[in-house]
Amino acid sequence: MSQESHEHPKSSVGVLPPGTILLEEKEKKNIKLKTRLAEKIKKNCTCSPVKAKDTLFSFFPVLQWLPKYNLKECLLGDLMSGLIVGILLVPQSIAYSLLAGQEPIYGLYTSFFACIIYFLMGTSRHIHVGIFGVLCLMVGEVVDRELEAAGFDENSTHSAFAINVTEALTCDRSCYAITVGATVTFMAGVYQVAMGFLQVGFVSVYLSDSLLSGFATGASITILTSQVKYLLGLSIPRANGIGSSIYTWIYIFQNIHMTNICDLVTSIVCLLVLIPAKEINECYKSKLKAPIPIELFVVVGATLASHFGHLHENYGSSIAGTIPTGFLMPKSPDWSLIPSIALGALSIAIIGFAITVSLSEMFAKKHGYEVKANQEMYAIGFCNIIPAFFHCFTTSAALAKTLVKESTGCRTQVSGVMTSLIILLVLLVIAPLFFSLQKCVLGVITIVNLRGALKKYFDLPKMWKVNKVDTAIWLVTMFSSALISTELGLLIGIAFSMVCVIVRSQKPGATLLGRVENSDVFESMVVYKNLKSTPGIKIFRFEAPLYYVNKQCFKSALYKTSGVDPVLVATEQKKKEKKKEKLQKKDRVVDAKVTQVDTIQQLYKEPLPFHTLVIDCSVIQFIDTAGVNTLKEVLNDYKNIGICVLLAQCNISVRNSLRNGDYFKREESCMVFYSVQQAVQFALYEQEQEDACINGSLV
Repeated sequence: MSQESHEHPKSSVGVLPPGTILLEEKEKKNIKLKTRLAEKIKKNCTCSPVKAKDTLFSFFPVLQWLPKYNLKECLLGDLMSGLIVGILLVPQSIAYSLLAGQEPIYGLYTSFFACIIYFLMGTSRHIHVGIFGVLCLMVGEVVDRELEAAGFDENSTHSAFAINVTEALTCDRSCYAITVGATVTFMAGVYQVAMGFLQVGFVSVYLSDSLLSGFATGASITILTSQVKYLLGLSIPRANGIGSSIYTWIYIFQNIHMTNICDLVTSIVCLLVLIPAKEINECYKSKLKAPIPIELFVVVGATLASHFGHLHENYGSSIAGTIPTGFLMPKSPDWSLIPSIALGALSIAIIGFAITVSLSEMFAKKHGYEVKANQEMYAIGFCNIIPAFFHCFTTSAALAKTLVKESTGCRTQVSGVMTSLIILLVLLVIAPLFFSLQKCVLGVITIVNLRGALKKYFDLPKMWKVNKVDTAIWLVTMFSSALISTELGLLIGIAFSMVCVIVRSQKPGATLLGRVENSDVFESMVVYKNLKSTPGIKIFRFEAPLYYVNKQCFKSALYKTSGVDPVLVATEQKKKEKKKEKLQKKDRVVDAKVTQVDTIQQLYKEPLPFHTLVIDCSVIQFIDTAGVNTLKEVLNDYKNIGICVLLAQCNISVRNSLRNGDYFKREESCMVFYSVQQAVQFALYEQEQEDACINGSLV
């Protein structure tokens, strides 16, 4: 490789040993910090018509693409996908309202406003932003906790112990629940917009796919648990806090004898209809122009059966009740609730953003366009802030409806406007017709829509084969989310994921390399057979950054795999040297003065298995001060026993760290090569020169 622009002292003038390349780095302009800051401030704080226009267009991407909208190519697909998603969304919006601890009408409000706002601000053409089961569950947990703190029990209409008496007299349980939900939604949106303003969209990469998948599956188990009481027609308290799922199952079994047979039969019939229909949609999705809106058929059929069969009056079946038409007057969030819900809103904001960005990037990559992570954070943030004033709860991208949207011909977010119009029609006209709809039907719809997340269990064997650490992260996150709580489960999953990263960096892979026959490629001798080792040369690869955490691991792995611990060898050499000196004194033998290095080479040249150690740094992304000092120690320790250490395939960052850390003190030690092959060539050349000198002196 290179000698960092130094010529090797042993080579003749103007002639480079094989394997060396001299590169001259470009001179960098040294701009003063004051100048850079002034330019940055001038660039960001000055205003012009062009910059104002660009800012407006970037904040409202619809202004860029809507004037260029191709009616002939896009309109039909957008209208069809929007219509189908709207039809599917109506029963799901009503069902997921129960999951968030709200009345059915609020789910319809939420879906309506989210689609409109994302149409204006989103950068993805395909994702559907609206109600999402996991976020509904997290909102519902916060709502139930605050309802309990305010003194509302499960079936109360007014607070018995509310601190704010005026609020209690004017706001019943349902009103207070949406107040809490809207406040949580507002704070989640504020967090998301703040993260967008601070340009921290990159944080989503720290939530790995295995962590998000495990969290979604664990939360799905909690969702399923929370809906069982509706399937059985039981009236039990909703458990909150740590172990809420376990307590819920305890309550269910304690009250199983009170099961409403009418609700149970209805639930079984709905399951027998929905599950096969969903499987048919899944199996024939490539052949069907649009999925069968089976949920809508079930809701309509169940509503008619409940209404004409008088199931509520005759059998005590729980029904949706009055669903008003139109919109309620806007209302600001309850600012006094912010201190108590701020932490819960933060976790909701992070999960909502991570899911939205991951889905938008996935579909953008599939269809060949670009999305902006920070603009997505603004979009999803305002999809929460603005609707919070209109009695809505938290939204994010939803995978199932996004897949339906894409598969039915969606081309742009105009389909979201169509979906909003369908929901608006329901809000203004159709909503009261769902009065007799049984809650158990809504519970069944919620559970059936968990199929995708619950099917992840079948992927565990394949996941284990691909990566055991990712599987462990998935299992820990899933079990903690399902058995402890969703919020703590997410934190535990993140903490465990970070621990896994640290452990993997502390104990990375380290191996000796051999040459692939008839090539200049070097690979692990542990993994591959029939690799050729070069006599007298060991090639060592360390597969992690070299920094303070794993510096000792680096040295241990190097000494172990190379088979030579220079510290032990040097100690043995000193012992034998002292022994020789004693024998010389005893025999009164007078020898010429010999340096320590010459004595070592004379005594121990034969036993050492190699004369050159090449360290392949291709996988070392960076190196810190402790890493540089470790390499210095390795260089000096091996040099003391007559072994040359060469570095190969260092990236620019590592070379700069080595230079700034004074690793290149002497010309003979600044051996950094651009490939392992060049380092091997150089080592063989140097050994030939040394052998020639020795043979010449002997002659």
